[in-house]
Amino acid sequence: MIQDLLQGTNLYLIGMMGAGKSTVGKQLAEQLGYRFVDTDTVIEQTTSQSITEIFAAQGEAAFRKLETQVLNQVATYPSLVVATGGGIVLRPINWSYLQYGAVIWLDAPVAQLVERLSGDRSRPLLQAADLHERLTTLLDQRRQRYAQADICITQALGESPTQVCDRILMALPKIIKPLQKPTPKES
Repeated sequence: MIQDLLQGTNLYLIGMMGAGKSTVGKQLAEQLGYRFVDTDTVIEQTTSQSITEIFAAQGEAAFRKLETQVLNQVATYPSLVVATGGGIVLRPINWSYLQYGAVIWLDAPVAQLVERLSGDRSRPLLQAADLHERLTTLLDQRRQRYAQADICITQALGESPTQVCDRILMALPKIIKPLQKPTPKES
């Protein structure tokens, strides 16, 4: 059983805004009997501000610092599926926290991201005249970091969150090594 293999190892979902980290993460947590955490939601609850308000009042650097603090705290708990913000990979310190678990990149085509995010005014980094161009630029800046994930799930157009979740569950045993049982010492 996959839960026995994971032994409480956290699963961190990374990828672009709109890649489905929260939706897939909730399903994955439910299937594994894990708890689900969305770092953006924790930041909003902790600060009593929306991400947009934080960006407007304090800027992206302050938001990234809060993101690191939340990730640091979350990494201390076992048996979590964590949906991270799309830019969490930008700070090297965050990779040290992500290494406490398995990192899964949900790689969605830009066309799919545009479809999902069109009309979304709640994401400060997407306030641009050409959404496709903006998402392409952000992905180009982050792709090399995303590619450091333990698992990459490249989503097909129209693939459902359930299908993505199932693909993650099939990929996990390939990267999680079972604990070695100690062998008795001969006397």
